[in-house]
Amino acid sequence: MSEPRWLTSTEAEVWATYRRLRRELQRAQDQQLQRDSGLSAADYALLAPLSESEDGVLRARDLGAEVGWERSRLSHQISRMEKRGLVAREACADDARGSMVRLTGRGRSVIEAAAPGHAETVRRLFFDPLTPAEADSFGVLLEKILKAVEKDAPD
Repeated sequence: MSEPRWLTSTEAEVWATYRRLRRELQRAQDQQLQRDSGLSAADYALLAPLSESEDGVLRARDLGAEVGWERSRLSHQISRMEKRGLVAREACADDARGSMVRLTGRGRSVIEAAAPGHAETVRRLFFDPLTPAEADSFGVLLEKILKAVEKDAPD
């Protein structure tokens, strides 16, 4: 077995900063969503792809894949959102075991009301501190890291 490839002190600092950024950015987004729209981050995570899909409907397994959630977590979140009238479950025409998730009129109104504040928070905290050139470079770096992560992921 080979020797572990320990992080250098600079790498350890960058990694710690990334972890802190991820946590604090998520906290700020969660607070903004809750304060401005009463939505949780989980609500928004599902409402956004539904609102962008054709006819506001997605197969449940595709929605789960879109947000990277296991079936159980997705099912529980959809149930909570159904009770609040944000989404509705429907039978899947081509698979009796599958289900479709449809954005309701109330769900569309809520996501449309929440989106401007969410976009402003993302812009203010994530993009405004960067120049346009830095944002472009950061995007390239994120793509490189994402490709490495995706390549390493089990099938």
